[in-house]
Amino acid sequence: MVRKYNWRTGCDVEATLSVIGGRWKPILVCRLLSGRKRFGELCRLAPNATERMITLQLRELEADGIISRHVHAEVPPRVEYEVTEYGRSLQPIIETMQIWGSEFKARKTAEEAVKLATSKAETDFRYNQKAATG
Repeated sequence: MVRKYNWRTGCDVEATLSVIGGRWKPILVCRLLSGRKRFGELCRLAPNATERMITLQLRELEADGIISRHVHAEVPPRVEYEVTEYGRSLQPIIETMQIWGSEFKARKTAEEAVKLATSKAETDFRYNQKAATG
C-alpha cells in the first residue's frame, strides 16, 4: 500500500502514526507482544475487524519490519505472526496506550454513572412533586 507520508519533511509523530496508526494495527501489535499467534487467533482477538482488514494491516506491519510472518509448509497451510525485535521497541508506546485507555474508560464510566444518578434523582423529584400537588 502506498503511503502519503513525506519521510524527509513530515512530523515525527506523523511518521509513528504512519506505521501504527489506524484502528487495528495497535491492537494487532498489542496481541502479538505476548507471543506468536496464528491468523485465526488474531481474527478472534479482533472480532470487529474483517479478515481482509486484518490481512491488510498485517501486511503493512510486515512491510515496515514490525512483525514477521512464518508460513509452515503443511496442508492446510499454517501461518503465524510475531513481533520482530524492532517491533518490540513499540512496547512502551502500546503499554502507555493501554494505561491511558483504561483510565479513559474508568473516567467515562464514572461520568455515565453520575449522569444516570442525576437523571434518576430528577425523575424521582418530578414524580414526588407531581404526586404532592396532584
